Amino acid sequence: MKRSWVAAAVLLSTLFFAAGCGTGESGGKTEKKAEAQEFSATVVSTSAGQSFTSKVYMKPGKFRTDNEAAGTSVVARKDLGKVWMIMKSQNTYMETPEAADEQISAAGDKVKGEVSRKKIGSETVGGHPSAKYEVTAKVDGKAVQIYQWWATDVNLPVRTAAADGSWVMEYRDVRLGSQPDSLFEIPSGYKRVAVPGMPKGMKINLPGADSK
Repeated sequence: MKRSWVAAAVLLSTLFFAAGCGTGESGGKTEKKAEAQEFSATVVSTSAGQSFTSKVYMKPGKFRTDNEAAGTSVVARKDLGKVWMIMKSQNTYMETPEAADEQISAAGDKVKGEVSRKKIGSETVGGHPSAKYEVTAKVDGKAVQIYQWWATDVNLPVRTAAADGSWVMEYRDVRLGSQPDSLFEIPSGYKRVAVPGMPKGMKINLPGADSK
């Protein structure tokens, strides 16, 4: 179970890191992009030759990702400062203790540690006209370079990839529109259980916001 929790947290952190870009530079000017406030999509993440597919949902301050194969969902509630992992087969859920607001922020103006970005072209990704950006960020003291394709029709980073090709994440089947509040709640009757191997007070540091 511990592995499932860690894997879910890693996936969630990847989504936050990739979805966290809302500004860009082109021709020396900063472009402010309107962010999609509510949507659902299928996310395909590929790393080390392996692909992982999940379903994601977003509302302002709320984010959910479903791993249907594992029967689990991870819900981040910025408004409550909490992250939950919901296990459908067991009717239980786990909660990160004292999850700070900045740890679960998503779709902010910049990725964590962003140093610079520049527009390097325009491409169509999955049928979406997109501006391609080269982004440099400092993560754990190291400079990281990624490419991001920001779809101008749905206002989302429909593809994000490491410059060295080590990983790629794509939003597919994007559907804009209101998402039910119930998606971001703990189902009725579910019992809270302890997070295995996590000392009391420990926090999961999700990329997407600077730690303090």
